[in-house]
Amino acid sequence: MDVMPQVTWFLRGTMRHHRGGLSLPQFRTLVRVRRQPTINLSVLAEHLGVSLPSASRMVAGLVDKGLLQRKGRSGDRRQMSLALTARGEAVLGAARRATQQCLESQISPLEARQRKTVMEAMGILKRCFASEWIPPENPQNGEHDSNGNTKNLPGNGKHSLVNGKHGGKEIL
Repeated sequence: MDVMPQVTWFLRGTMRHHRGGLSLPQFRTLVRVRRQPTINLSVLAEHLGVSLPSASRMVAGLVDKGLLQRKGRSGDRRQMSLALTARGEAVLGAARRATQQCLESQISPLEARQRKTVMEAMGILKRCFASEWIPPENPQNGEHDSNGNTKNLPGNGKHSLVNGKHGGKEIL
């Protein structure tokens, strides 16, 4: 358990280092929109911990750079959702590829037997935690199962972060 924060720190730090000239909040915005393609501005602002006007300005900048697009929702013209453009996907893809290369450079000095053990362990973890988990919009007030446990939260076996997958979407 002690190794998980170190691995997470390495992966996130490497991703952030290869964020293509974007600010950290801009990069986090692209990652969140990729994870939750129908996200709206209010949920995004809450996720980033900023005001709605600040989130709106940041999204406008990302739209101007061709990284995000706004989409109207059917049934309510006042509601807009956000989506990555092909260019936004390319920025995240480049960061992910660079991170994979850095991860490979960390693991490549291991003996073949050790690399095999790491890969087997990752496969076991993937099977233990694999599912189509999608983060709730408000985890503090999320749905509860018949036992009173919050559904779809880490720790209840209904999520997957292994092999770069989260809710069926790549996370890196």
